[in-house]
Amino acid sequence: MVSIRLARGGAKKRPFYHVVVSDSRKPRDSGYIERIGFYNPVARGQEVRLSINTERANYWLAQGAQPSDRVAKLMKESAPAAA
Repeated sequence: MVSIRLARGGAKKRPFYHVVVSDSRKPRDSGYIERIGFYNPVARGQEVRLSINTERANYWLAQGAQPSDRVAKLMKESAPAAA
């Protein structure tokens, strides 16, 4: 099954996540099919906190991809900004 989830990056104590489409059987940070955005939980000032390509996310949802719980919340959060 294909899932839309977060892949961790960044330094120790400074997390940065990529929103990726990947096979659910693969480990969290291993290869992915497509990167569709990012989430920076420790963004300050003018830094962008969340960016998701909603066009590509909707495409993958239409193909049957299942978003993780956190990604589903982030997609709801980014939807009003895009509309």
